Formats: sequence, structure tokens, C-alpha cells
Amino acid sequence: MKPLHLSAEKGIYLVVDPSSKPEIELFQTLERVFRQPLVALQIWDNFFDDQHKRRFIEKLCSLAAPYPFPVLINNGWEWVARTNLDGVHFDEIPENFAEISSQLPENALLGLTCTNDLSSMRWAEKNGFDYISFCSVFPSPSAGACELVSAETLTVASTESQLPFFLAGGIRTDNLHRLAGIPYRGLALISGILAQPDPEAALTEFIDLLQTNQQNETNDN
Repeated sequence: MKPLHLSAEKGIYLVVDPSSKPEIELFQTLERVFRQPLVALQIWDNFFDDQHKRRFIEKLCSLAAPYPFPVLINNGWEWVARTNLDGVHFDEIPENFAEISSQLPENALLGLTCTNDLSSMRWAEKNGFDYISFCSVFPSPSAGACELVSAETLTVASTESQLPFFLAGGIRTDNLHRLAGIPYRGLALISGILAQPDPEAALTEFIDLLQTNQQNETNDN
């Protein structure tokens, strides 16, 4: 099992929508994107009705195998033991987590989406999760009807928890500056990368902005 590919710099946690485009086109795009440093890759549980899930997962894991970042599945924890996935990301606290965890491989990565209710963050830390993400920080179609996470919530989270956390939902290059001063470890992005005309260029732009903003915050301190 690969761990999160964390470094001193903030990074990108890339989320892949399997139904966003034809598989051939999607995998060609990912081959180029994987050349950039990623913290992790998550397969969003948004497959076509007739899509072959196992084949998609195995192909993506094979494509990512030479790279240092882990591959996780959204919610579908049962696939972790049956494929080369590194872990699972839950959208909410699973009711039967004790049973689920007993069926996961040892050292499987665990992530959880959190909102303004920080009890979920505390639960994740208590139960040995590896990271959390907060959604949605800005309005976003992919975030559905999620409430917006406040800056106060993120500030409290950074002081209370030792878990690395990522920010998701509606994040663009032109609003990234509004997250200045929040000690997040990276951005969880879907459309901000893979829905762009040139996903590799979009990823490079985000990485450059993250590093520039982080350097400016360091200098200000």
C-alpha cells in the first residue's frame, strides 16, 4: 500500500470521474497528468451504468503503478481487497466501520469528507484515518447540495487535529488566493483539472500557484 505522497509543498489530490469522458480519452489524459507530482488519486464513484468497474479500477491502478502516489476509491471499500487499490475515501462516516475495517488490507489508506460539523474530523482521528478533506469551500456542481465550509471551521480544524487535510469544491485559479492563511496540505480537484482544455497545463498552473502562495505566506511570517 502506498502512503500519501506528501512533501513540504502543498499539492494536488486529483479526483477522477469515470463517466466524464470516453475511457480511451480519459486514460490518455491521465497518462500525461501523472507526470506531475500528485499527493493521491481518487476514483469518484460515478460510473456509467454499463461501465466495467473492475476493469476500469485495475487499468487505472496499473497506469499509476510506476508513480509514487496512491490510488483510492470513493466509498466502494469492497474493491480495495479485490484490486491493487491503496485505500478508500468515505463521503461520510460508515455505519458499520468496524466490520468494514476488518475486511480491508492492512495499512489501507483511509480518508473522510468533513463539513462544518467537526465531530466527523474527531471521529476520523480517533479511528486511525490517514487524512480528511473539507467540502465544499466554494459553490460547486460536483459538491451537490453540500453546505459551504467556513474559514472558522478550517482554522479550528488546523489547531485541533494532526491529520493532513485537503480542500475541495469550486476551487479555481482565480479564487485560490481566498484560501490564503489556511494551513491545508493540498487541494482535491476534479473539474479544475480534468475538465479543462489542457489538463496538464491546468495542473501545472495550480501547482505553481500553490507553491507561490505558500512561499509568500512563509515570507509574511
